[in-house]
Amino acid sequence: MTRVALITGGQRGIGLGIAETLARAGFAVALASRSPAEHADVQAALERLGPGARYYAHDLQAIEGHAGLIDRIEADLGPVDCLVSNAGVPAKARGDMLDLAPDSFDFVLGVNLRGAFFLAQEVARRMLARPAGAYRSISFVTSVSAEMVSVERAEYCISKAGAAMMSELFAVRLAPHGIGVFEIRPGIIETGMTAGVKDKYDSRIEGGLVPAARWGRPEDIAEVVLPIAEGRMAFATGSAIRVDGGLSIPRL
Repeated sequence: MTRVALITGGQRGIGLGIAETLARAGFAVALASRSPAEHADVQAALERLGPGARYYAHDLQAIEGHAGLIDRIEADLGPVDCLVSNAGVPAKARGDMLDLAPDSFDFVLGVNLRGAFFLAQEVARRMLARPAGAYRSISFVTSVSAEMVSVERAEYCISKAGAAMMSELFAVRLAPHGIGVFEIRPGIIETGMTAGVKDKYDSRIEGGLVPAARWGRPEDIAEVVLPIAEGRMAFATGSAIRVDGGLSIPRL
């Protein structure tokens, strides 16, 4: 039976890199994001992924629609074996945290934390409601910002720190049922989201910010997600895996 992977934010960037890797490994891939189906990114992603992929327009903030999203995926592809909770939004604007407005705080946490939690809750309930077959897993793609402070984007850091605890909570709740839960912490990854700060980080990486001396790539994250999805890291459930070229290692 074909395994089914749901990747939120899978139409571009890190999510698309993960989707491509899982599709090559034989997973049927469901992508979900708030972009309309006719968006150029969505169409390009589906073309790259081939006929085994489906796209579902869904806003993570609309938690009342989570059950319907999973219903549609199950009808088209079958039960979800692997959730990659990847979709996220940055701070609306970088600036002094003392000037942070509630609407930006609520927006970022509404997607990155509240929306992600309730979607994972819905997926976990469905996983528990059916007999165990293929290995099942949930991976939360967070950020090194879960532990590294950036005072100019406080709401983003808070959302990712909360997501780190969310991952541990799901790991403990689901471990007795053989469902693995992991947190993936990317560092500085070259995607469309980081294009606006490329010049800034090019110089900082050259100056030694990242011990690996390069930007991360979406495939770096995907290469970590694949063995998780395939069950090759089952007893490591609850682990937080840094994929950052050494960025978050404390140094003098």
